[in-house]
Amino acid sequence: MLHTLTALGGMQVAPHHLAAQAGRDILREGGNAVEAMVAAAAAIAVVYPHMNAIGGDGFWLIHEPGKAPVAIDACGFAAGLADRQFYAGLDAIPARGPKAALTVAGTVGGWDTALEVAAEWGTALPLSRLLADAIRHARDGVAVTASQAALTRQKLDGLKDAPGFADTFLVDGAPPETGHLLRQPALAQTLETLAARGLDDFYRGEIAERIGAELERVGSPVRTHDLNAYAAQIVDPLSVRLGDSTVYNLPPPTQGLAALMILGIFERLGVSAGEGFAHVHGLVEATKRAFRVRDRVVTDPRRLPADPRSFLDAPALDARAADVDMQVALPWPDPAAPGDTIWMGAIDREGRAVSFIQSVYWEFGSGVVLRDTGITWQNRGMSFSLKPAALNALEPSRKPFHTLNPSMALFDDGRVMPYGTMGGEGQPQTQAAVFTRYARFGTPLQQAVSAPRWLLGRTWGDVSTSLKLESRFPPELVQALRDAGHQVEVLDEAYSDTMGHAGALVRHPNGLIEGAVDPRSDGVVAGV
Repeated sequence: MLHTLTALGGMQVAPHHLAAQAGRDILREGGNAVEAMVAAAAAIAVVYPHMNAIGGDGFWLIHEPGKAPVAIDACGFAAGLADRQFYAGLDAIPARGPKAALTVAGTVGGWDTALEVAAEWGTALPLSRLLADAIRHARDGVAVTASQAALTRQKLDGLKDAPGFADTFLVDGAPPETGHLLRQPALAQTLETLAARGLDDFYRGEIAERIGAELERVGSPVRTHDLNAYAAQIVDPLSVRLGDSTVYNLPPPTQGLAALMILGIFERLGVSAGEGFAHVHGLVEATKRAFRVRDRVVTDPRRLPADPRSFLDAPALDARAADVDMQVALPWPDPAAPGDTIWMGAIDREGRAVSFIQSVYWEFGSGVVLRDTGITWQNRGMSFSLKPAALNALEPSRKPFHTLNPSMALFDDGRVMPYGTMGGEGQPQTQAAVFTRYARFGTPLQQAVSAPRWLLGRTWGDVSTSLKLESRFPPELVQALRDAGHQVEVLDEAYSDTMGHAGALVRHPNGLIEGAVDPRSDGVVAGV
């Protein structure tokens, strides 16, 4: 896609075309942005199962014109049995299998809470309609994407022995080929039950009983009573004030603080042009300062060692910007974390906007697929540490650190911009690249998403912490970054999945909506 697409009646963007179309159809039928997002979220959990599932977590930013955004934390907590004794004899929580499935899945509760927020807007479409496309795709089948086929091959050793994985996602014990028809009848039945009985059944109904019983059977510490105790939470978003806008993101346990700090620090560096050394170097150096704060502050919101808002005050951002050397890179040996996720955005005819992210953490999460319900369960809890003194030490009922962080910018001139990406450590970096290209240097929205990207650290299971660049960057810029001290790694791909799947929408005061989707994904922008 070379040009930014536009519409007046609403728009949905998602990294899989069937999810974007599911949301678009709800908007076309008069549904609001939240309803469209629930439809898209349910659909993408079916059609992009390596990236997300209803057995994962989610986070929302919801904006109604004239009001501040509302944030929803739909992050599940560690099970009551998930303590260090449960993992006795291990140095770390396993990445795959039943013991990796140690937290409650929160995303369905987030859908429910978001619909409660939207209920104040008037007549609602029935839940059965919102889940209809997801049910159809699960029952009738969907073609396996190239990224699902490739990731299944790459990660097969860690996934193939997880309960239920081979029966659901392999073909005669082997990874599927691109285009293979994937049917998920058990998941279709679960979604039909939720459509009939309500989303709360996932936590306090028949579905909850079946989930809890099977998780116990396969060896997970999660029980039905953990599901019974869960509820998504409406929380106050974090924000940073920039010259012409206010940008919002989620508070801990997400890394939203880092995403906002990067923009706040970069704003103070005086970079006047995009795409050159100053732009890339400035954002990378801002990222390093933000990540160092994140790594010592972001944890369960009930256990924060400092107020995240204090790091977004102007004096705090001034001090960190003053520490940036615009000619020399700060050494960067710090560790990073991987993750696999989807971001989606929606804007309806009335200007209500949603920025939403949903994840199972690593590709296919824990790899555990529950036979009775067809649900793939996340491995988000592996971000806990088994060391008692660690910032994110494992404790029952504690929330894990989350890379997830949807963003939304409200401009002083009336524009509203929900934007975000998947990609673990890369999420706040890609957000900063897209936002600064569009909002600071006048790049059209689609080009801002399509343009070459970089990533400091690792994602998708990569163990290196180098500064990775797509191959489209000019050689002279690559050399300038190396000369400044950056440990640069040029990737073979011009459009690399390593850089995540980004997207953005912008609604202008006259009602015109612009949308951009990542050419690295399988998605589309779908307008009404």
